[in-house]
Amino acid sequence: MQIEKPLFNEKQYMGHNRLSIIWRTIITLFCFIGYYWSENPKPIQVAVFRIGYYPAIDIQNSGKIFFLLGMFMLILSTTLIYVLHTHIKVFSTYIVIDGFWTARRVKINLDTITHIRKSKYKKNIFRRAVYNLHSRGIIRFFTSGDEFIELKDNSGFTYRIGSQKTPELFQTLKKQIKELKANT
Repeated sequence: MQIEKPLFNEKQYMGHNRLSIIWRTIITLFCFIGYYWSENPKPIQVAVFRIGYYPAIDIQNSGKIFFLLGMFMLILSTTLIYVLHTHIKVFSTYIVIDGFWTARRVKINLDTITHIRKSKYKKNIFRRAVYNLHSRGIIRFFTSGDEFIELKDNSGFTYRIGSQKTPELFQTLKKQIKELKANT
């Protein structure tokens, strides 16, 4: 039995999602500011705000917990760059979208596709990573990027696949769908 080679292959990693990066950065900054405040517990007048005494001044080494949490968040952010979120593979007659860990593999047959289009997402930095999210009649796959491919099949399903290589994915899918329609 010969193994079919994919015509298109793309891996998207969890650490590249903007919303996740923003949240991890905010939490890390909060931890390091808490650590700084614990090391310098005197009140500070900053423009409009007055920052009072550090509340846990009697507890020894309390600020070091903030420092350790901040370092943990930096290490977590670094490791998430290597965690696979979505793996898109296009073969001659189908697409396979693999998720991470326990996510189910999604297989989309190209011979059932009736419509394909390439589009851009609206400007929004708060788009979270999703895998196989069923919402409002659309099945979404997104990690990062600004564009997506929308596929509609003959049973009424709409798939939106976010990609960082959208032009290449679109051309590959369009070519394969055209060849399948010509053969039938």
